[in-house]
Amino acid sequence: QVQLVESGGGLVQAGGSLRLSCAASGRTFSKSAMGWFRQAPGKEREFVATINWIGGSTYADSVKGRFTISRDNAKNTVYLQMNSLKPEDTAVYYCAAREGSARSTWYTEYDYWGQGTQVTVSS
Repeated sequence: QVQLVESGGGLVQAGGSLRLSCAASGRTFSKSAMGWFRQAPGKEREFVATINWIGGSTYADSVKGRFTISRDNAKNTVYLQMNSLKPEDTAVYYCAAREGSARSTWYTEYDYWGQGTQVTVSS
């Protein structure tokens, strides 16, 4: 059974940092693209960042320069380092994995999802 488990969310003041982790189990995703998405109350799920198996990454314009996605294939884990957080970053953050190796910004192209972790940024 494939599982993605996020951790690292919490409450932080504006300008602060958090590091999210997503640990995968049940199969290896070392050759798969991984992604982070987020969903704020009353809004649709939106793309945050994606990374392919060799470390190539793509970011949403809203987080570029502030967030960094990375992965440790040996640990089957993907990370999202979030710096200079803003109140508008408040959302539930979801980790996702694709069967394919190519990066994607579309949530419909991801096959596995975590349960989400809440990030709240206070002003």
